Amino acid sequence: DFVANVSHELRTPLTAVIGFIETIKGAAKDDKAARNRFIDLMLSEALRMDRLVGDLLALSRVEATARMRPNEMVNITNVLKSSLSSLRHVIEKSGVTVTFKPADNLPAIPGDEDQLRQIFNNMIENAVKYGGAGKAVEITVTDPARDAQLRGDVLRVSVQDHGKGIAAHHLPRLTERFYRVDTHRSREMGGTGLGLAIVKHILSRHRGRLEINSALDVGTEVIAVLPTE
Repeated sequence: DFVANVSHELRTPLTAVIGFIETIKGAAKDDKAARNRFIDLMLSEALRMDRLVGDLLALSRVEATARMRPNEMVNITNVLKSSLSSLRHVIEKSGVTVTFKPADNLPAIPGDEDQLRQIFNNMIENAVKYGGAGKAVEITVTDPARDAQLRGDVLRVSVQDHGKGIAAHHLPRLTERFYRVDTHRSREMGGTGLGLAIVKHILSRHRGRLEINSALDVGTEVIAVLPTE
């Protein structure tokens, strides 16, 4: 099933690119405006394939390290600030206001800094893209607190948007590979359908978990729960 899905996801933009090239060589070869339009579309589809290959490689790397516990100590506040810095252009372009409210004196936790940044990048970018222009996205990190499920203290990193929200029947499937709530809109926004699957795998490696709470016309809250030890 996974190979079939990958083949479909790659074949769709590849077929489009081939069609555009044939049109440029044929019917549109003397139409400069049409050629430029098709070249822009080809670039968009090529970038989509590039994102998909990048996410597939990222997923492969995460799975390869699944049984290796991270052993470096990471400052979550600094990682979130780094994610916000790398997404500055996306945030400014979206018209969304992002606020970050970390708790004071958070302890360093064991983790893989690059993988944690990947988690936060995905959480923040999704909230910005689907939260709605002119609205707010709030990022918070709680003080360490006991978690009965993980039997120890955890930090909870929350990203809350105020967009259209997600219907309840979609929530259990959001971390499935290639699962999309709105396939057309997701592809238009550059989504590959692998982001939350990667997030789930990374959190599993860190002995954490992902929580998603959403209500239609209210918004969506995505929470990364991370052990402090």
